[in-house]
Amino acid sequence: MRKRRVERPIVAITKDPLEGKAMVDALNMLPLNEIFKPGDTVVLTPNWVNTRPPETGTVVGPETLRELIRLIKQQQPGRLVVACGSGGAPTPKVLEQTGYQQIIQQEQVEFVDTNYGPYVELELNHPYPPATPINELITKADVLVSFTQIKHHEEATVSLGIKNIALSWPPAEIHGWPKTQRGIHERLHGFIAAMGEKIPIDLTILSGDKGMIGTGPSHGKPVNSDIVIAGTDPVATDVVGARLLGFMPQAVQYLYELILRGVGEGDLKKVELKGIPLDQAEEEFSLAAYGHPVVLDKGRIKPLQLK
Repeated sequence: MRKRRVERPIVAITKDPLEGKAMVDALNMLPLNEIFKPGDTVVLTPNWVNTRPPETGTVVGPETLRELIRLIKQQQPGRLVVACGSGGAPTPKVLEQTGYQQIIQQEQVEFVDTNYGPYVELELNHPYPPATPINELITKADVLVSFTQIKHHEEATVSLGIKNIALSWPPAEIHGWPKTQRGIHERLHGFIAAMGEKIPIDLTILSGDKGMIGTGPSHGKPVNSDIVIAGTDPVATDVVGARLLGFMPQAVQYLYELILRGVGEGDLKKVELKGIPLDQAEEEFSLAAYGHPVVLDKGRIKPLQLK
């Protein structure tokens, strides 16, 4: 697969009561002119795991998705595709019940359900399954954008940008609803790491405006922290998202594995952090989630522990 458009790790953290404004503010801190080029095929994968409404923290906000689509249009892509495959329900049902269908129609963007083909075979550095069919659109993308919520996950520990891509693209036509019929969940962390190693994510957007703690990805407690994180390095961006949930990267098996494989930067001392300070973001997210501050990086960024 191709390299990411911007390989240097830059992560922006913003806060605003309006999720769309927080997102735009974060994106404007990134080198958008390097991520997007006129004429690009841009593929945007939002988190549409099932039909539960956005206010539950399960899926992304429709109006913020609209703002993201409009911002990408300003970069003059040749083709803009919203592409995802729900794992909890057929994707058209999610579109219909959560308001996304209206957004796609009004903004006149192409939609591809990645639960179906045409397929290419994606070989994985993973014992089981060692490969998966995947919609061939992935091979045509010049830029891949992952847009998801900041969530705890009952199996993956955290559900962030890399996991969003890793579980959205394997087709439910083959893996089933939920996507359990061909072994993805038997070694889930290894599978997510293998997908993250193979599929370059050029822009990751994580929203804590409607995040989730507890039993994610669908039935936890919604969190309204008004925080949005955006970054050029999917590993570094997810490491920041995990910090807000209270986890160092070595606590999340697939993130730690991707760091060891050199897929992205796990040491935040080597990341260009922009916007509000990390410790402030950790405090404000935890206050919104628990009513009590939980700050991992108080006064300094804790070092990454590598064996």
